Amino acid sequence: MNTLVAAANPSEPNTGVNGVALAILIIFFVVVTVLGFLAARWRRGDHLNSLDEWGLGGRSFGTWITWFLIGGDIYTAYTFIAVPAAMFATGVVGGFFSIPYTIVLYPMIFWFMSRLWSVSHRHGYVTSADFVRGRYGSRGLSLAIAITGFVATMPYIALQLVGIQAVLEVLGVGGGSNWFVRDLPLFIAFIVLAAYTYSSGLRAPAIIAFVKDILIYLVVIVAIVWLPSKIGGWDHIFSSAETKMDTTNPKTGKPTGTFLVPPAQNWAYVTLAFGSAMALFMYPHSVTAALSSKSRNTIRKNAAILPAYSFVLALLALLGWVAIAAKTKPIGLDGKANPQLAIPQLFEDQFPSWFAGVAFAAIAIGALVPAAIMSIAAANTFTRNIYKEWIKPDATAAQEAKVSKLVSLIVKVFAVAFVLGMDKQNAINLQLLGGIWILQTFPTIVAGLFTRWFHRWALLAGWAVGMAYGTWKAYGVASAATSHFGGSTAIMPIIGQLGYIGLTAIVLNFAVAAVLTLIFRAAKVPDGKDSTVPADYFADSDDPKVRAYDPDPFPDEAEPGRA
Repeated sequence: MNTLVAAANPSEPNTGVNGVALAILIIFFVVVTVLGFLAARWRRGDHLNSLDEWGLGGRSFGTWITWFLIGGDIYTAYTFIAVPAAMFATGVVGGFFSIPYTIVLYPMIFWFMSRLWSVSHRHGYVTSADFVRGRYGSRGLSLAIAITGFVATMPYIALQLVGIQAVLEVLGVGGGSNWFVRDLPLFIAFIVLAAYTYSSGLRAPAIIAFVKDILIYLVVIVAIVWLPSKIGGWDHIFSSAETKMDTTNPKTGKPTGTFLVPPAQNWAYVTLAFGSAMALFMYPHSVTAALSSKSRNTIRKNAAILPAYSFVLALLALLGWVAIAAKTKPIGLDGKANPQLAIPQLFEDQFPSWFAGVAFAAIAIGALVPAAIMSIAAANTFTRNIYKEWIKPDATAAQEAKVSKLVSLIVKVFAVAFVLGMDKQNAINLQLLGGIWILQTFPTIVAGLFTRWFHRWALLAGWAVGMAYGTWKAYGVASAATSHFGGSTAIMPIIGQLGYIGLTAIVLNFAVAAVLTLIFRAAKVPDGKDSTVPADYFADSDDPKVRAYDPDPFPDEAEPGRA
């Protein structure tokens, strides 16, 4: 058993395998694998031969299943690793902004997600791009939203591997010069993930999310209660963190990080939190998790109880400073310091091997659940809004399901190849860029849930301007690790303060859309047909006008060349 001795005299990087912890991890992995395959029999309908069944779980999940599913989708393995790692390395601006961001998020989804659920339930929409197609009568605008969601999701899936890699590295697995042997555990994990996702669809991560979230709650609460008493108390923890953050970094000549948000970074902190909150439920995987619920009231209940995850996330973030006080040395198998290993290394240093194994299992399973949901959501988006809309308009429900299953496999293969074939920093940079991009779909989707005032072509132009500006500004951000796409903050025009690029881009997006809407309306430019009516946005599960799943939700628009 590793105790306080490990904290006082941190060990050198591990070169051997922690057999007990690895065994515990394998046991939990086998359990969730079995659950993943058994999920195909759970609430099974239509043999999973439609996107409603395979991709949305039959739209049948109640409050608690939805709570675990959305929680498992939002609070990923990368969250478990990256948030405390940022606190460990750079302090509150890089790490703790995620707490207010998730607090601001839930009133937002209470406000608009129930409306998206209702109109999607009534019309049989599977993706947010489906809604855009029906609301604006525009294939082009729908395609732009679909491509943005698909592309932004890809690096997000790849980043889930970072969590698994961090666990394996601390366990001592993955060393050696043979790339195949080194990466074999990752291959096995994602082959199994691909198999049970293909077999069971969204039901698999829904069931596995129970195991994942219970483990994370257990591990974080035990750690936050037990570790401070062993390391010297919270006063010592905060003092150690403040000392490290105030220490001058010899490479930059500036403080290592921020213990409290300095006035010069207030705008960056606030805009990052608010912009990230606006962006999160624009991602296809968040929409998929929400649309799988059985009623609009389920969405609203979840908006009320999901903040429990924010509480756990705050505790998790503080573990980054616990690692500082414990003198944790997150050094990888290559002998280089890696803050991403701070939390796995903290658990291995401070806990018995069996409990470290439980913690590692929580992180690894925390990668499998969101990776499954994200790959399903990306596949649904491709199938409905690219394959069905542009390639095979007469595709049947069964053909849609088959294509979506195959695309979900391809997406996972791409994610594995991306992470193993490229530097991890590239995945992180692209995920930051993806957040800027996905935020540019907010005006089209959220504004469309409340008003049809914006012109479809004005929204498309606003989206294009926001995407171009966000990409250009992000390209100019350098960091210690890269010359371009090194972050998501830059000086905001007019205000002159450092702020979130995505939020500045969406202001431009809205402005362009508003101005061009006035111009297009004055010029009487055709604005497309709105397939929805006001009552659609209040429909619930017992609504008699709900359309049974239909692979063609736009039956009145048969013109294949229509924009």
